[in-house]
Amino acid sequence: MKIAKLDHIDLHYRVDGNPNGRPVVFANSLGTDLRLWDAVLPLLPKGNCYIRYDKRGHGLSDCPSAPYSMGTLVRDVEALLDYLNVKDALFVGLSIGGMIAQGLAVKRMDLVRAMVLSNTAAKIGQPSLWEDRINAVRKSGIAALSDAVMERWFGADFRATPELAAWKNMLERQPDEGYIGCCTAISGTDFYTPTSGLRLPTLGIAGSEDGSTPPDLVRETVELIPGARFELIRRAGHLPCVENPAEYARILTEFMAEVGHA
Repeated sequence: MKIAKLDHIDLHYRVDGNPNGRPVVFANSLGTDLRLWDAVLPLLPKGNCYIRYDKRGHGLSDCPSAPYSMGTLVRDVEALLDYLNVKDALFVGLSIGGMIAQGLAVKRMDLVRAMVLSNTAAKIGQPSLWEDRINAVRKSGIAALSDAVMERWFGADFRATPELAAWKNMLERQPDEGYIGCCTAISGTDFYTPTSGLRLPTLGIAGSEDGSTPPDLVRETVELIPGARFELIRRAGHLPCVENPAEYARILTEFMAEVGHA
């Protein structure tokens, strides 16, 4: 467990693999912490340096008062990578993590040499959707939403397993204020124009049963970037790295080889 004491926030992060290897940075979804990637990392090439972190308001990182902006979330990871002296990373972002990836790639091309946009989009939902969710959490807490969130996160097969309880527990243990803060960041984000200007190797990953960012939405965003390619993981929802880590790792490893990052 490591805490980066940055100028404006303390972020919890973890480094696995070869500390001197090529850097691969992972950014989590709304309502999860860095354990999101636990099942995938052991299946990836051993020579890379794998960096995970808890975004603000999640896991063991600081939880400032809401609202947050996407620019602030991008600045957080920018400061973390500067703190760790990371350059030319492969950045893997899932859901809100994929939005952070897009924002960072636009702002700091020196930090991001290739990008994986997993179960994400340039714009996710309408402000009214996020306002309703924020109001529900303020009134009754995250637990009031957790059953509905599980249906969006996971396909039917996974929801029938005992593992579901652990992920529901992870969601419900996130601070309400952090969850609300990140909801406001998503609500205010539309990256269609800046993302369409990006020119870097990009892979899109979607789950066929994703109720949060359906495959067509992910594909639409990925196709904004010339030369990007798209992969669909069947019988998986919003978190395919949890439901099918072997397939997720296979796709990610192939992309690493394609871009010379393995």
